[in-house]
Amino acid sequence: MTETASAAATPVANKGELFTSYEVDAFEVPAQREEAWRFTPFRRLRGLHDGTAPATGRTGVSVAGEPEGVSVETVGRTDERLGAAGVPFDRVAAQAYSSFQEATVITVAAEAQVADPVVVTVTGPGAGEVAYSHLQIRAEAFSKAVVVLDQRGGGTVGENVELIVGDSAHLTVVAVQEWDDDAVHVATHHLSLGRDSVVRHFSISLGGNLVRLSPHVQYTAPGGDAELWGLYFADAGQHLEQRLLVDHSAPHCRSRVVYKGALQGDLSGDKRGEAHTVWIGDVLIRPTADGTDTYELNRNLVLTDNARADSVPNLEIETGEIVGAGHASATGRFDDEQLFYLQARGIPEDQARRLVVRGFFGEVLAKITVPELRERLEAAIEAELESAGA
Repeated sequence: MTETASAAATPVANKGELFTSYEVDAFEVPAQREEAWRFTPFRRLRGLHDGTAPATGRTGVSVAGEPEGVSVETVGRTDERLGAAGVPFDRVAAQAYSSFQEATVITVAAEAQVADPVVVTVTGPGAGEVAYSHLQIRAEAFSKAVVVLDQRGGGTVGENVELIVGDSAHLTVVAVQEWDDDAVHVATHHLSLGRDSVVRHFSISLGGNLVRLSPHVQYTAPGGDAELWGLYFADAGQHLEQRLLVDHSAPHCRSRVVYKGALQGDLSGDKRGEAHTVWIGDVLIRPTADGTDTYELNRNLVLTDNARADSVPNLEIETGEIVGAGHASATGRFDDEQLFYLQARGIPEDQARRLVVRGFFGEVLAKITVPELRERLEAAIEAELESAGA
């Protein structure tokens, strides 16, 4: 892949000073000129952002089995545990928080070592319907578990997901957005890390008309370790947006961010068939976060014309006492040298292109520890490549 300069990082206010509230009316209706919304096509949000999308349906939530050490509850809005991982920081998240009727709380008991993945399936309310959803996953102290969040179906969904990771707990969450073509999904993932806890968070965006996901990482004590991995593949007409904020406020914590995306647009040149991806990576290192070790990377592979990838890393450092901090971003087409190398060894061009794309995504897929899910995602990427004729 050819390296190119990343989009210029736009100066922004201290990300740690984000306004937060559970109340929708505490937020103004967002405008396109605002940095947090400048890439999002409002006309396709179906009113999630301006209060004109009341709930008309519900998401379906099911959990496959209930392994020993894991409990699943359906709770009302007044449950005191809800909101513990973070407060909404934009109007859509506040709308989702104010509008859900029931929440699902999944708890991994203290010291439980759960061998099999916990699979949570969230189904959209259906085409033409609107739903607001709330899910909380709690990993208590010294526990270890893998949770697969499988999101599918159609409709319009506003959502908050809370991940609360106790002291010395190890939680892996793989969130797969494989929505129907009509779906609009706007979600915030609130990650709260305790002392010496470990989080591995995956965001896999393949389906949907518009998907905007905002993971927000907060460290509540020293020693937290967060890795955020992402894979997205945008087809003609899709808008896939990832907005991350890693807030280093505690000392001696670590974060790594690796997101990779591919795009293929409508070759007719029709603007409505443009494939568009957005990746915003914000990392804040506060004055209290001595010993921080952080790095973020975004790569985008453009497969056809009529495709646009926006990539903006932002790094704010407020203390000099850190282990390391950096970022990298690149967007490009196939690397001609790689293609030539493969073709020179007798591999036809179409197969060579497939190998390049598979290798491009391989780093992310290899980190997914659930074999059947990894195989399913590999097959889905293969289907995407088939549709592009790669």
